[in-house]
Amino acid sequence: MIDLQHDASTIIEATILVVAALFPVVNPLAAAAVLLNVFSGLEPAVHRALARKIAIYCFFLLIGSLLWGVKVLTFFGISIYAVQIGGGLVVAITGWSLLARDSNNTRSNDAQDASILDHAFYPYTMPLTVGPGSISVAITLGAHLPAELQASSFLSPRVLIASFVGIAVVCIIIYICYRYANAAERLLGASGTTVVLRLSAFILLCIGVQIICTGIRDYLATIHLS
Repeated sequence: MIDLQHDASTIIEATILVVAALFPVVNPLAAAAVLLNVFSGLEPAVHRALARKIAIYCFFLLIGSLLWGVKVLTFFGISIYAVQIGGGLVVAITGWSLLARDSNNTRSNDAQDASILDHAFYPYTMPLTVGPGSISVAITLGAHLPAELQASSFLSPRVLIASFVGIAVVCIIIYICYRYANAAERLLGASGTTVVLRLSAFILLCIGVQIICTGIRDYLATIHLS
């Protein structure tokens, strides 16, 4: 009985760790603001479907990165620094394009077209929602979570439960933020939405630059140590 209580408390703590580590990096509130120009012109059914697909893609991308990210990178000979630098460039360019876009033309011309669902994975899931920062955090969690839970491997039931539940919570929050982005836009009004969009685009640009700097710094640290 004591062992079961200990296991349950350990799993809950690990689940909270997963949510606490991923949520600030994913930042679905800011991502929803960036994607307002996409959501605002969609039919309600298409909007719900797009939010649902993005949340599902985020779940599989994050769980895959957490459980198998290290092994995939090792197999292809890719370092986490390359993921950070390359992904950071994509995020920074995306943020700059949103920041430089004409504020009178922020609505998507294709918003009414149901084919917008074809873009649910790229770019709406990756890199706008789950970018290189989120992936690198998930990979880092995957490397340390087994030791945190005193498990022999990432296939341990405790690791799997904490990973799946924690990431599911994050993706549910993503769905809620994206699903009700239009309601938030109506609440803010036109001028408020423009301000939030500009600030979010600038923050996205800064996040991309920060990810690049972190990747370069960590890489240079390995050279210095060697």
